[in-house]
Amino acid sequence: MHADKDDKVEKLPPSVLWAEHLERDRRRSIHTVRAYRAAAERLTAFLNDHWGESIDRAALARVAAADLRGFLAHRREYGLSNASAARELSAVRGFLAWANADAEQPRMRGPRVKRGVPRPISPAEAIALAEEVADDAAEPWIGARDWAVLLLLYGAGLRIGEAMALPGGILPLGETIVVIGKRAKARVVPLLPQVRDAIEAYVAQAPWSIGRDEPLFRGAKGGPLSAVVVRRSVRGARSRLGLGDRTTPHALRHSFATHLLGRGADLRALQELLGHASLSSTQVYTQVDAAHLMDVYRNAHPRA
Repeated sequence: MHADKDDKVEKLPPSVLWAEHLERDRRRSIHTVRAYRAAAERLTAFLNDHWGESIDRAALARVAAADLRGFLAHRREYGLSNASAARELSAVRGFLAWANADAEQPRMRGPRVKRGVPRPISPAEAIALAEEVADDAAEPWIGARDWAVLLLLYGAGLRIGEAMALPGGILPLGETIVVIGKRAKARVVPLLPQVRDAIEAYVAQAPWSIGRDEPLFRGAKGGPLSAVVVRRSVRGARSRLGLGDRTTPHALRHSFATHLLGRGADLRALQELLGHASLSSTQVYTQVDAAHLMDVYRNAHPRA
């Protein structure tokens, strides 16, 4: 019986088995799993045509740097940017390493990608944006919900997905909440009194009961609130306020980090607050602060 089950598993495409590994063993998000599986499927389809044979897990051990270069060249025909090509290469490298850990992995340099600097918005713009979204809501409780969500992003530095995933179990609120970030890593985030008041005002007005294991933020029909709804509301509000296209829910998180750093926050502490696995991800905000200082210097110094 077990042998039959194992045979069926082995007959599954390598991309499917890898996706299951990422979800079950690596605890990657559903979006990451979907993207990495798609990259693996594109690679195996390319190799199938390139080699003229069916690609199983064992065949992947023969992939050389020349094959990867050919694959990226093929993908470039579809208008892939350097950043997208680098992500594609990273995904297929992980796929090949999983498929044959003992095989020699192909070595090749990926495309050079210029790392972008986050674009924060000013505190006044952040509050104006949240107010505009709340004021435009169809019902008062929805306005209270949107106000609470956007204050969480700006006042606590949450990712939009982290805010959407908060359970009713964080109630009643204290001075901190536990947030589950990427790779299911938990971190403790302080709550400003204004953010706490906003969440409590939303909970008091919400027409839905909020159990401990149910989503804190609800959609208009009572289901979990979608990040798409929040992004759509922000797009409309920024257009009405005349703010740029970079004014997104994630820009509020960038603003949280930049403004803390500008007020003297320790880089390691900021890393913990943001839930970054690597300090290098947090250090990008020092570039933002330095750029701001140069703007101040150019505008204020008499010799600038």
